[in-house]
Amino acid sequence: YFAGSSEMFGKVHEVPQKETTAFHPRSPYGISKVAGFDLTRNYREAYGMFCVSGIFFNHESPRRGFEFVTRKITSAVAHIHKGLASELRVGNLEARRDWGHAKDYVRAMHLMVQRDEPEDLVVASGESHSVREFCELAFAEVGLDYRDYVIQDEKFYRPAEVEHLIGDSSKAREALGWEPQYTFQELVREMISRDLELAGKAAEMASSAGAIA
Repeated sequence: YFAGSSEMFGKVHEVPQKETTAFHPRSPYGISKVAGFDLTRNYREAYGMFCVSGIFFNHESPRRGFEFVTRKITSAVAHIHKGLASELRVGNLEARRDWGHAKDYVRAMHLMVQRDEPEDLVVASGESHSVREFCELAFAEVGLDYRDYVIQDEKFYRPAEVEHLIGDSSKAREALGWEPQYTFQELVREMISRDLELAGKAAEMASSAGAIA
């Protein structure tokens, strides 16, 4: 199994993107994913190996790294709520992505490698949401208005932003009997819940350290 990415589509030629959509990556990451996709297909065709690529759109969870915008947002919301931070700086608030839950995507991955014949498939929620929407939902989970805390900073803009990535996973849904079980709102809520736990522990430690000092 090879984990492909929606970044392979990059500068999109059609919306939504599906298995037949041309690749036009706009980052070294996207280029590397196209290379991996081609190599996987080559081994399948040349040696008859069971090799498949899942072209996965963004999939998130509470385990997401803090360097990614979704986790950066939920962690900042939790820290602001606990009095550990006062603002959140992000790049383009209008950037849009097709975000799903990692659990749903791993389930699709497992189903793909259980089939009798290998087939490359797009796995996506089929919904497009902006960074602004993510911020709004995340702050609302703790009763705050994102506009009071979020600052759009050009320093965080991507040098080659990808446009309107949204996946058409109809082929995967039919072939695998798969569909997402988590909504966008549930994903945000779960990530916020975990980061509130972590921020709460950090606040307790800071309070204890202050008391000792």
